[in-house]
Amino acid sequence: MYAARLIELTKTYFLGDNVVRALRGITVDIPAGDFVAIMGSSGSGKSTLLNLLGALDRPTSGHYVLSGHDVGTLNDDHLSEIRNRLIGFIFQSYNLIPQYTVLENIQVPLHYRSDCRTIGPADMNRCLDLANKVGLGDRLDHRPFQLSGGQQQRVAIARALINDPEIILADEPTGNLDSVTEKEIMELLTGLNREGRTIIMVTHETSVARRARHQIVMQDGLIASDGMFNNDGESK
Repeated sequence: MYAARLIELTKTYFLGDNVVRALRGITVDIPAGDFVAIMGSSGSGKSTLLNLLGALDRPTSGHYVLSGHDVGTLNDDHLSEIRNRLIGFIFQSYNLIPQYTVLENIQVPLHYRSDCRTIGPADMNRCLDLANKVGLGDRLDHRPFQLSGGQQQRVAIARALINDPEIILADEPTGNLDSVTEKEIMELLTGLNREGRTIIMVTHETSVARRARHQIVMQDGLIASDGMFNNDGESK
């Protein structure tokens, strides 16, 4: 089973008289349970690829199949429902709501469920369990400005998990962190992958990419290399 399949995917932007071919025909399969690192220089297309994988944008041409759903055939409402149910997002800048507490930030995706349920006792217990899982059970009433960068990223990870997604998309998840906290966050992500979740991560850092089993290197809107690696970062 595949978490994501991309078939001749392209993305073109028209900026005035300029045509930017951000992706020029990407074909790749990402098996369910994979741990993928996407690398490449600025402008290589990796952020565009991650946006398409997250169903935050639609391709210009080609096909994207997300857990069996052909994204190109979905209307906006169905796409939003699929995205909220299947994908959890982690960002470099955390994207927490500053006036919300840790607990309230973790709850945010629950408000976008298609069934419009209120947050009930089972939901609250899951929020508490996730806060404890990421080591923030004693920080529930803290707001982002009261937390370190690593703690804020832990909140973001708990928030990404609240709807029990199959896929975690992480955009430079350790980019704002020191080396010690980077290791802690990567251990969390590695643990989530061992539980069976698919992790797809954009990173500039070789030390971070080595934690993945599958590394894709982007260049000029194309895949320059695509390989599986062992735990030492060596090709299989």
